Amino acid sequence: MKKPLQPGRWLIYGILILFALIYLMPLIVMLLTSFKTSADIRSGNLMSLPTEWVFDGWIKAWGSACTGVNCDGIKGYFWNSMQMVIPAVLISTMMGAFNGYVLAKWRFRGSDLFFSLMLFGCFIPFQVILLPMAQSLGYVGLANTTAGLVTVHVIYGVAFTTMFFRNYYVSIPDELVKAAKLDGAGFFTIFFRILLPISKPIFMVCVIWQFTAIWNDFLFGVVYSAGDTQPMTVALNNLVNTSTGVKEYNVDMAAAILAALPTLLVYFFAGKYFVRGLTAGVVKG
Repeated sequence: MKKPLQPGRWLIYGILILFALIYLMPLIVMLLTSFKTSADIRSGNLMSLPTEWVFDGWIKAWGSACTGVNCDGIKGYFWNSMQMVIPAVLISTMMGAFNGYVLAKWRFRGSDLFFSLMLFGCFIPFQVILLPMAQSLGYVGLANTTAGLVTVHVIYGVAFTTMFFRNYYVSIPDELVKAAKLDGAGFFTIFFRILLPISKPIFMVCVIWQFTAIWNDFLFGVVYSAGDTQPMTVALNNLVNTSTGVKEYNVDMAAAILAALPTLLVYFFAGKYFVRGLTAGVVKG
């Protein structure tokens, strides 16, 4: 028979549940408000249940809400973000994997300095690169395009992914690579046939990290995009700040949830892999 929980354990569980509820309070308020009518919002309080559960806010947010002068909802911007985030995540992750492999297993003169300079790139504030990046995108004809946003996020994210993969590959025994070399495996064979198959944990870390950072980015989106190429975060800001008659909080809340939904789903289904990947390279050997 299992022993009953001790009072101290009940206290711990109670505190954890309390803090979880406090942490989830904004999401609860957003969900409840999104299903209310405008009259219900004005007459009730934040935590009250809707007197009538309606989907009007969700329908309008997706298909007919005004984001500035455009009143086609946020669906187009949602797909803009998808077209931006998927290639940016895949490219920056693969580049980070390749860079990390070289810096960890094929060290060259100045490799430590090169890695230090890449780490320095992780801590450069976004605002510092706004002007030179805008000029560079203009020179190559990528200003105000989705491809330009992908390029910006790849450039800024490759420093982080390189750091993750390099630290992970350092924990893999060098004897594994040396044995492959003795068997005649070359540079790319070792990378694609040996290291990549055992890199799933750190791949999940990089994908989750990059997906969240790129999807939630507002600054690059508002600076390097315009019109129909703007991502979801910019459209959400425009929707909330557009004043056309009575403020529709149910529409705003529904749009905010739709904007946050992809990252919520990523963490819900892959959060355990994120923690597992972060700790996978802690112990060397």
